Amino acid sequence: MAMLIVLGGLPGTGKTAMARELVARLPSAYLRIDTIEAALMNMSALGDVGPAGYVLAYELAKSNLALGMTVVADCVNPLSVTREAWRAVAAGASSGLLEIEVVCSDPVEHRRRVESREADIPGLTLPTWEAVLRHEYEAWTTGRLVIDSALVSASEAAALILESSAHVAGSNGAVLAHASPHRPS
Repeated sequence: MAMLIVLGGLPGTGKTAMARELVARLPSAYLRIDTIEAALMNMSALGDVGPAGYVLAYELAKSNLALGMTVVADCVNPLSVTREAWRAVAAGASSGLLEIEVVCSDPVEHRRRVESREADIPGLTLPTWEAVLRHEYEAWTTGRLVIDSALVSASEAAALILESSAHVAGSNGAVLAHASPHRPS
């Protein structure tokens, strides 16, 4: 069964590290909104691409899901409308869906990550810590897997995601209820 795995969360929480670890273990198409938006800005000289990066990602996800592929989407996914759009993509493709919210419960560590990151995409301007704090980000109101990157490594997160995706596939594509993994004491 095709599976759509969407990692969302504020910049600097660890989504990309987790997504890269996941796609190294799971044959899948990898859609990173930062890459799509940077390409759009570079080719069109637009200062703000608005929702275009997400709209392109939805279409790319649809086409890959239709081929029976697993798709891993790496995006902030800050609004209920973007989350609903990903759900519609999965439903339209009759694929499983695993929504993941990546958080970093340690604000000092989160700030350190944001301030020490280096852009790995040509033309991408990384947000400042102040921009991350001001970023529009609606609270989730639906079931999802919550992974706290202050508590688990990218490798551990990938293992949790693989385990959760197997559970979703076994339940005919239903979204997982809220879960928050913690390291054993």
